[in-house]
Amino acid sequence: MKLYKPAGLCEAGTMIWKKFLPLLPVLLLAGCTTTFTRLTPLEQPRNANNQYPVEVIFTSNQQAIRWDSLKPFVLVNGDLYPLRPVPIVPNRWEGFVPVPPTASSVTYRFKFDYLYNNVGTEPQPSSAFSPQYNLKIVDQ
Repeated sequence: MKLYKPAGLCEAGTMIWKKFLPLLPVLLLAGCTTTFTRLTPLEQPRNANNQYPVEVIFTSNQQAIRWDSLKPFVLVNGDLYPLRPVPIVPNRWEGFVPVPPTASSVTYRFKFDYLYNNVGTEPQPSSAFSPQYNLKIVDQ
């Protein structure tokens, strides 16, 4: 006498699918991450040319990014200033932020424009923005 009826293969697949369906959005959102690592100090001494260096490391695990298409910028007061790659160090970029001689700080963020591969079409443009950062200029 059988006390239970074993599930067939089709029923087992449906049961597994129903259990993992609620987790699907979490898995999709956790899959692609882009990280900005700011290497710029929080404070810099005031200098004569009013140009202050900034550095960032840009990393992403998005497989579709076309790394050869990266165009990095630093965004200050609505103006974009180009960043250049640091020699020998991968994914590290540097540039300068202008700060008026009368200002004691500046808010900036990094912007990376790039192309990504899209199924069935030509590569598509996209951008990634860092959080906002504040650079304090101290008089000596």
